[in-house]
Amino acid sequence: MDKNKLFVAGLPWAVTNDMLRDMFAVYGEIVEAIVITDRDTGRSKGFGFVTFKNDADAQKALEMDGKTIEERTIVVNIAKPREPRKDNFRRDNNRRPY
Repeated sequence: MDKNKLFVAGLPWAVTNDMLRDMFAVYGEIVEAIVITDRDTGRSKGFGFVTFKNDADAQKALEMDGKTIEERTIVVNIAKPREPRKDNFRRDNNRRPY
């Protein structure tokens, strides 16, 4: 698990990748800042990820947790690896006849 990658939730809808980078740049060198968008509409989903060059800077940036940005309280945590998705359908050829 990367301790230099942060999950940021509760972002205002208008926040862009550059704005997210600027919010966290005071804590250290950022490798990547990305706001997650809806695949179909391109609109922000209200969360994103900030990856710092080193763990110490990411740890300092955790103090952003609970801050208010444009009247929204953001949540900042160390990012966790994505859980495998559970499919609700069978992918094999052993389908039940109906």
